[in-house]
Amino acid sequence: MPVSASAIYFLNLRGDVLINRLYRDDVGGNMVDAFRLHIMQTKELGSCPVRQIGGCSFLYMRISNVYIVIVVSTNANVASAFKFVVEAVALFKSYFGGAFDEDAIRNNFVLIYELLDEIMDFGYPQNLSPEMLKLYITQQGVRSPFSSKPKEKIVPNATLQVTGAVGWRREGLVYKKNEVFLDIVESVNLLMSSKGSVLSCDVTGKILMKCFLSGMPDLKLGLNDKIGLEKESQLKSRPAKSGKTIELDDVTFHQCVNLTRFNTEKTVSFVPPDGEFELMKYRITEGVNLPFRVLPTIKELGQARVEVNVKSAFGAKMFALGVVIKIPVPKQTAKTSFQVTSGRVKYNAAINCLVWKIRKFPGQTEPTLSAEVELISTISEKKSWTRPPIQMEFQVPMFTASGLRVRFLKVWEKSGYNTVEWVRYITKAGSYEIRC
Repeated sequence: MPVSASAIYFLNLRGDVLINRLYRDDVGGNMVDAFRLHIMQTKELGSCPVRQIGGCSFLYMRISNVYIVIVVSTNANVASAFKFVVEAVALFKSYFGGAFDEDAIRNNFVLIYELLDEIMDFGYPQNLSPEMLKLYITQQGVRSPFSSKPKEKIVPNATLQVTGAVGWRREGLVYKKNEVFLDIVESVNLLMSSKGSVLSCDVTGKILMKCFLSGMPDLKLGLNDKIGLEKESQLKSRPAKSGKTIELDDVTFHQCVNLTRFNTEKTVSFVPPDGEFELMKYRITEGVNLPFRVLPTIKELGQARVEVNVKSAFGAKMFALGVVIKIPVPKQTAKTSFQVTSGRVKYNAAINCLVWKIRKFPGQTEPTLSAEVELISTISEKKSWTRPPIQMEFQVPMFTASGLRVRFLKVWEKSGYNTVEWVRYITKAGSYEIRC
């Protein structure tokens, strides 16, 4: 359900109206007075960004020294409203040279009113793409003296670009070398018990692309997802190939993806935007390949003895980079001594942790840490210690915890040029914690 705004106001920190636009007649022109009286003067701006006053809802956000307030009189989609505000501010910044504040608004009254009429029609958000709007709103904004003037792009066939189905890509692009870069970036979230059993685990991933392709190419991406492979085998009337398949959850796509084709054929087909963009997001909850397993042993007998084994579960030819393991110790720690088979360890009193760093962690290895922790001698009896979990940070190139793989990436273009495709995988630590 999209937002249906009755009015939008731009206020400074004193509550003065800089610019406003009324889209419907179901609210009075003095609604901003209610906002100023009941919210700004009562210093409740930071409590909640949504307030209801007199049968109307006020959705507001502070950007720099400006408050943007959307007034609605019906049940509206709040997330859609705030998304509109964020994208509208990004649009204004593209015209103003990166600045959006009270001075930028005062210097660009006419341009802002023209943009407000284009990006919202009768209270419903419209196209907010700077690339598209600049094709027919060519007025230059008054730029900040500290901003650099961007390079202007000459875009032919403006009418076709605005009204056509491919609004995210302009025609006439030419590259000497046609290349596609595809990155699969995943974050692993784990909570593991001290005995090695997994309590909760999931992977959030995204596919990032950078395209430098001439013309209007049509790309097709094949992944080893279970539903896609089963659909492909049905269309080809042949049994599905054996091998690991995964089930993707909560998939969201960039607007360039042909959703009709995805629903019928389960293939990711799209005409890509030029340059860098995020093709899709997904989540995996089953069959996660954990890159590391941590087995801690902590004994408290007069002084704490800590032993931690960390085993890398990825291939022997792979390396994890920037591995950081934070092992908690009691707050009453006075002295520590430790020994490791790999990397370096330091005691960080500010966070009450032993910080174990391994710059390059080979696969199929199991370094260990042994430490003794002496407590402050003035403490007559041991205080209870609620052990926080061990935390890990890492990056593993060319490894995916979900097992997601690119089976193919095909590029079709009517001129028939050759392309070079680059695929890269990387897995990072999200919230990777092991209980002590």
